[in-house]
Amino acid sequence: MNGSKELYDILEELEIKFEYNEHPAAPTIEIAKQYWKDLDAVHCKNLFFRNHKGNRHYLVVFDHRQNLSIKALEQKLKQGKLSFASEKRMEKYLGLKPGSVSPLGLINDKEKHVTVFFDKNLKEAKNISFHPCINTASLVIKFDDFMRFMDWTGNKFEFLDLY
Repeated sequence: MNGSKELYDILEELEIKFEYNEHPAAPTIEIAKQYWKDLDAVHCKNLFFRNHKGNRHYLVVFDHRQNLSIKALEQKLKQGKLSFASEKRMEKYLGLKPGSVSPLGLINDKEKHVTVFFDKNLKEAKNISFHPCINTASLVIKFDDFMRFMDWTGNKFEFLDLY
């Protein structure tokens, strides 16, 4: 399986089952959609931001079919002006490269620095899908199991109405 051995070890330890789907590199939603068409899951878009001062980082997770305005997102999150975090910050806090952003990368956030905001509509999903820290595969995980993973990470997270 492609991806982090540590991630698969953690999922096994938490007794989280997943469906593994290998595919060519899919660094964008447009490319990934062609490999997701037969998967029974809500496929998530994951955006990594930093605040204006650069001392806080946020992962925003929502259904890939939705569009978000950064200005509207700033108002909803109430965290001040946001900008996309640099590749260096992504590597430092999530251990990920651009095109492979995923909340599964929180296994690398040892200091619990990143706060995660999920769209509340994801709670309706039976299954959700993410890259396993690389963009050459997608994992389908039951939503309830994914929430156990989030509890395990220790990172702060909340559900908001993002649209």
